[in-house]
Amino acid sequence: MQFDYANILVFLGLGAFLCALMMGLGALLRPSNPERAKLTTYECGIEVEGSSWINFNIRFYVVALVFVIFDVEVAFVYPVVTVFKQWVADGRGLFALSEIILFIAILVCGLVYVWRKGDLDWMKTIAPAPAPAPGRTDAAAPGGRVDVAA
Repeated sequence: MQFDYANILVFLGLGAFLCALMMGLGALLRPSNPERAKLTTYECGIEVEGSSWINFNIRFYVVALVFVIFDVEVAFVYPVVTVFKQWVADGRGLFALSEIILFIAILVCGLVYVWRKGDLDWMKTIAPAPAPAPGRTDAAAPGGRVDVAA
């Protein structure tokens, strides 16, 4: 029992030692010649114009994350598909099929959620705010909110 914990400690110690060894070798072997030009932003050999801090459209990340989720789905489903014939011969085919269908159904639910939310639309349209009803004042606004100037 305690030998199992010793294995974990040995592997953790070996991992920490190898990380420290690689970092130390890198510090010893790499050249060190700091210059002001090395601290500037570098983008494909083009001189930077203006600030590097810009608003980046988050849709790129959302689409990439959705792609990664479905890419992982293929990575999990492919091994099951390769041995499915063997499982059918062993009598475990219905169980494996039901698990795969459940797994794909959960992912399809996620895709439907992302699709309905509009995160897959590249160009989002923003609905205009509804106009207030004629003759309605701030005091009669829904929720009873009253705007008072200070």
